[in-house]
Amino acid sequence: MYHTFSVAETIKTAWNILKRNFVPLVVYSIISLFINEFVEFLKAFIIDNDDRFIEMGFVIVQMIVQCFIGLSFYKLILTLIDKEYYEFDFKDILPTFKMTFNFVIIGIMTAFFVAALVFLYVLAKRNIGYDSVFEVIELLFILYISLRCIFCICFIVDDDSSPIESLRQSFEITKDNFFKTLGVFAIIILILVAVLLPVVITMGLFGFDQEKDGFAFRLAFYCWFILCFPFTQVIIMVTYRKLVYSHQDVDDDLSETN
Repeated sequence: MYHTFSVAETIKTAWNILKRNFVPLVVYSIISLFINEFVEFLKAFIIDNDDRFIEMGFVIVQMIVQCFIGLSFYKLILTLIDKEYYEFDFKDILPTFKMTFNFVIIGIMTAFFVAALVFLYVLAKRNIGYDSVFEVIELLFILYISLRCIFCICFIVDDDSSPIESLRQSFEITKDNFFKTLGVFAIIILILVAVLLPVVITMGLFGFDQEKDGFAFRLAFYCWFILCFPFTQVIIMVTYRKLVYSHQDVDDDLSETN
């Protein structure tokens, strides 16, 4: 394979894309945040929590809204990456109902997977004395599966793939680049911590109390979200594209144009 995947080149390309498209990405992050807060407002003040059926229905609606927002953000990033080749309208960044449905199915599959692991954890603890060794093994297994499947959403957005097909495609492109993919996500975690740490330190120095200063806490979270979310999502999408290019062993258009 001549076109190998490079972690350093991926981060550099993602940074260049972020700099060139910082305003639309931040604006869309703010819009996403506003929509999520509005949905939470409806859930808190309109829905009767005593009615389990209504509450369950609202949870499903909330999941669909969040999936739609997430997919549209990914489509926006891909469109901004490719915008040099064509003009686009607002409708071009909106996911189809099929994409949203496939994303919801992935979420349900993930929930069942987590539930199965929890069941096995409880079963092993009751019958064979589950200890820290098994916990480490389980965590490593979850990390491995998560990294191999992480790009399934990207394929749903980019190729309009079905849930099973997108999982297979994600496994394929990460097959020979697992540790490099792990390195990219380690960098993402470091970025999140680096931005969050000053906020935590400031809160500690000034004796911040979440219960008394709830508004300040939420404001700090919003700032952290707006600063971190666009960059981390760009990194994920650039990583996806570069892994696809590497898997197909073709020239990397991202490096050439950014």
